[in-house]
Order: sequence, then C-alpha cells, then structure tokens
Amino acid sequence: MATLQKIRTKAGLLVAIVIGVSLAAFILGDMFQSGNSLFQKNQLKIGEIDGESVQYPEFQQKVEELGEIYRMNTQQSQLDDNTWVQIREQTWQTLIQEKVMGDVYDRLGIDVSSEELFDMLQGSNLHPIVQQLFANPNTGQVDRNAIVNFLKNLDTGVDPEQRQYWLYLEQQIVQDRIQSKYSNMVGKGLYVTTEEAQNSLAARNKQINLDYIWLNHNSVADSQVVVTDKELRSYYTAHQEDYKQETTRRIEYISYPVEPSAADFRDAENWVNDIKDEFESASDNVQFVNSNSDVDFDGTWYKQEDLPENIAGWVFEEGADTNQVFGPYFEDGAYKLAKLHAIDMLPDSVEARHILLQVTTQAEVLAMQNLADSLKTAIENGSDFATLARQFSADQGSAIQGGDLGWFSRGQMVKPFEDAAFSNKTNEVTVVASQFGYHVIQTTARGNLSKQVQVAYLVRNVVPSTQTYQDTYTLASQFVGENNTVAEFQAAVTEQNLTKKVATVGENERLIAGLENARQLIRAAYQTEEGNMIMSEEGTPIFELGDNFVIAVLTGVTEEGIAPFEEVQARVELAVIKEKKAELLQEKAAAAMEGKSDLQAIAGELNTTVQSATNINFNSFQLPGVGLEPAVIGTAASLEVDQLSKPVSGNNGVFIVQVTSVNQLENQDVATEQNRLAQNLNFRASSQIVEAHQEAVEIEDERSKFY
Repeated sequence: MATLQKIRTKAGLLVAIVIGVSLAAFILGDMFQSGNSLFQKNQLKIGEIDGESVQYPEFQQKVEELGEIYRMNTQQSQLDDNTWVQIREQTWQTLIQEKVMGDVYDRLGIDVSSEELFDMLQGSNLHPIVQQLFANPNTGQVDRNAIVNFLKNLDTGVDPEQRQYWLYLEQQIVQDRIQSKYSNMVGKGLYVTTEEAQNSLAARNKQINLDYIWLNHNSVADSQVVVTDKELRSYYTAHQEDYKQETTRRIEYISYPVEPSAADFRDAENWVNDIKDEFESASDNVQFVNSNSDVDFDGTWYKQEDLPENIAGWVFEEGADTNQVFGPYFEDGAYKLAKLHAIDMLPDSVEARHILLQVTTQAEVLAMQNLADSLKTAIENGSDFATLARQFSADQGSAIQGGDLGWFSRGQMVKPFEDAAFSNKTNEVTVVASQFGYHVIQTTARGNLSKQVQVAYLVRNVVPSTQTYQDTYTLASQFVGENNTVAEFQAAVTEQNLTKKVATVGENERLIAGLENARQLIRAAYQTEEGNMIMSEEGTPIFELGDNFVIAVLTGVTEEGIAPFEEVQARVELAVIKEKKAELLQEKAAAAMEGKSDLQAIAGELNTTVQSATNINFNSFQLPGVGLEPAVIGTAASLEVDQLSKPVSGNNGVFIVQVTSVNQLENQDVATEQNRLAQNLNFRASSQIVEAHQEAVEIEDERSKFY
C-alpha cells in the first residue's frame, strides 16, 4: 500500500502548490453577535468576484485547508509568514478560477464522469500524478496492485490525514482534466491557413542587409522645442491608456533604530571577562558552550588555513595546548573566548562504504538499531560487506556498488556520517544515526594526514538591552509628543536634521526596504486619510518594526484608474517633446535627401555617418546597437534593394534606411511552418483563455483589510 510518506514526497514533484502569507490577524470578536446581518456581511467581505461576495470565514477556511495540505506535503509542523502569503494568494486565485470558469464549464457541459475518473485513477489511462505515486522505484513500472489496495483501504485502512491528502489530489486531477478539455476545445477552433504559413515562411526566409542613418532625439536640444499647455493636454487626452495607475499610498517616515548602547557593549565585555576563569576550568567544553554561549558548539575540524588569522596564529604558530583559552576579543559584533578543544592528525579525505537502514516510523527505530548492530558484528567477524549492502541497504545508488561511496572530503556528507567516516581507522566499522536512518560505515582508506583542531567558541553578542529599547522609545515618544501633525512632522525633521525616507506602496504589498514586518504600517496607511499621521491598530503613531521605532505620515494617495493630468504632466511633457524633436529631425532629414540618392552624401549633409545591420528579417525586433525599432525593421522589409526609405520616426530617433542586399533562404516546408504556427496558437490559447475570462468580469480584492 502506498504510504502518506510516499505520496508527500512524490506528489510534490507534480502538484505545483503555489502558496503563502501569514495567518490572519483579524479577530471576528462580537461581530457575529451584534449589529444587523447586512452590516456584518459588509464588514466580513473580503472581495467580490463577478458580483458574488466572498466572505472572510469562507475564504479563511479554504486558506486553512490548503495550509494543512501544504504542511502534509512538506512535513512541516509550522509554516512561516511568507509561506502563508503564498497560500492565501493561491487560495484567492483558485477561488477566482472556480467562480469564473465554473460557470463556463457548466454552460458548455464540460465535466469528468465517474467512469473517466476511475480510468485516470486505476484504469488503463492513469493520470501522471497517479503514475508517479505508484511507480516501482526499481523498475519504474506502475504497481497497479498497490493502487487497488490503497483505494480499497481509503475509508477504513488509512489515517485521516492520508485520506484528506488523497482526496485533495483527486480534486486536482479532476480540475486538470476539465481545464485540459476546455483548452483542447478552444484549440480545435484555431486554424492556420496555408497562405498564413506561406507568408510567415516568406517573412522568416527573407534575410535583409541594410545601411541606415540614425538621427538621435538627443541631437536636438530641449531649448529648440516649444511646448504649449494646449498641446500637452491634447496629447494626454489622446493617450490616456498610457497613464493608467494602480492604487498606491505615499508614506514619508523617520525611524529610531534600536542599537546597542555603550553600556550594552560594557555589559557584554564584562560578562565575557567574568566567565573566562570558569570556561578555562570547565571539563565539558561542549556542554559549557551550549549552556552559556549565544552560539552553540561547532564540532568542525579545522586546518590552519580554515581558521581566522588570530586563532590560527595562536593554535598553529604559538603552539597552544588543549583546553587553553584565547581572548577575550571582539569580532563581528560579539565578544568571544576561544578554547582549544581537541587536536588530532586527520585525513583530508577518506574512502568509505555504507549500508543505510531507513527508519520510517518510531516503531522501527529499535529494530533497525538492532539490525545495524548485528550487521556491524557480522562484518567484523568476516561477512562480506558488499553482499550485505546489496541485500540490506536502502541507498540503491551505492548498494549496487556494494555500498561503495568512493572518496569524499569534508562537507560532502551529513555531519554524523562525516564524523564517523573521518574518525574511523582503516577498515574500522561504526554505526551512526542521521536524519536518513542508521548507517553501518566502514572507512576503507584514508588520505594524507594533517594537523587539525576543534575550537570551542564562547560568544556573547552585543545586543540592545531592555533599557536601550526604553530609551529609544522615549526619543520616539518625545518626537511624537511635540510634533503630532504632518506640518510639524516635516518642520521637525528639517530642524533636527533627521533622515526622512519615502515609500510608495501598493495595497497588498508587504515590504518596505530596510523595515521588518512592514505590512502593519502599509495596512494602517490605507486606513488613514491623506495629510495625517499614520496610526497603528493600538492607536499610537509609533510602529515597532523589528529593531526600529517608526513614525510615518501619509502624504500622497492615488486611486486605480487614469492618473490626473497634473500628476503625470512631466511624463506627458517628455513625450510631447520627443514627438516634436522627431518632427524637426524628419524635416531636417527630408531636406537633406532632396535631390540625392546616395546615402553617404545624405549622411554628409546631416553631419553624421552611415551604419549597417545584417541578417534582419520581418520577425526581428531589435536593430543592433540601437534598440527596439519595429517601425524601422518593418519599413526595411518592404523596400527593394538600393531603394531609399523616407525618414522613419522610431523609438530612439529618426532613420533613413537603404537595403543593400537580400538573402532568400530555401526553406519552403509550408506544412512544418503551418504546424509550428498552430502549436504556438494552441500554447497561447491554453495560457490565455482563463485570463481572458477573468478580464471579462469585475473582481474586487479587499484582502488587504484582513491580512
């Protein structure tokens, strides 16, 4: 029977669960028990999809369900905030697809029958997920008996978690099949004609070499262009689609970083000095470090070149003895003591072999430990290691080699395995446990020996004390007490020469550079009116974000839609200036061309040079050395050899083009081109049909109120 462990491990390769976001901080409180139902519904509304309201309890339940699936899939007991962010986003996108595409599928009668599902789960056309789950690891063949036995025991013979996970996979399989049916249906309606394929071939096969003159927009000084307000507004009206904007908030803020004070440095230094004698006399260095240091004991063996210069000199040049202490010294924001824990002559690399006994349940621990001890004894009494490895080892990659792992250096194996392999004498056998199970290890050869040491570091990080936090908060409180309006905030920042920072943030953004946990500040900004101090949920203008106390004001608000002319006037002016420069350059180019057919002569008239480009075709986008110039390339593709173009206004200036030669490739395989274009159409259709349906309905996302 397939186990949950196997499902978790293998399904993760096929089922793309894009997930994340932290658990909701919104508390329902008394909202279920007071006020009218319409008010409650509006308060709990997290969004609206095609006129259908999405309520917070419904959405959060789906989030929790997907979070549980992810925990099972990754075998994590706790998920971090970033993962919950992804889970909530995946839940929202899935909800949109269900509500939007569900109606489409129903209208078209697209569904998966019970017979079809049976065929995908255990019939002759197994879904790839099922094939992956129940494939024999040795042969790669699907074990159909395992599928049948698993499904027979689904209701009574498996634990609830395993059943829940399987039902989730079934749902994914059904949705995948429905979406595939719809994509195939749309794809069948797409067709590429022979003429389209012939035109595409002609465009691709025609390779053009050309010469051109490029008059850069920057060659015209801004002072040569006069722009009126009427022209700016006319351009803005004609190009409003270029000035769409998303909802944003402009935050200006100052921060009071909580940094260690001089007293904090003295306290850390005194602590290290006070404990030095005790550290020197400690008999168990590992326990002492793990009990007292801010950094646990690291049992790595170091050669001279791998140690910091001061420690390496003390150990290898001054000849320190075991249990001798160096320091205290200050390094990387901490006061430290170093104690020479051990010295040995050890190899740089070893050759070893092993037998891995995997442990999948707690009940197997004792049995596998006893088996490992028995195998060790048998090998020591003359049994053939290679034969036992092929018979017992779960590491199939090395088992077929008699357990041989070859030569390896430090850092290539998990630490318990490495420690045993490097500590063994030649042919010595050791049993160790790691996260993979029990290993029976035999070191078969050792490399060159060199002096290596273990160093026990006692570390005291210099961190802000409670008093330092209080002192920093007092400074922030004093600022707020004296400056509680935006005008006072701005004036005080200037007067006190404080560093003010600015951030423009979207409604669902979570990050502000340099600030931890900035989401709470962003959420508060969207609940604040422009021109006010931003207040936290606790009603204070001081936000504690990581090691910073932050005070912020809301100085700008933009709503989704077309940006007002005044806000984008500078951008509009740049665009109009560019257009006017192009007009001047076109007039200049046309005058230089009059009566001339030689590109070099025209270039001389314009005081510029002729440039060249080779192997350009109609499907090209870039003009080498210039940039994206579709208008120029399209013009060149339509010219005859030696024909001069009229001045062409492009993205980066004005161009005069002359085709110097055309190479016509011989590829005339129309059927292959027709098939290629059809495949491209089908790929685009499968990736865009859901997006197209979503764009056709109104979607209102209010998740930012809750998360």
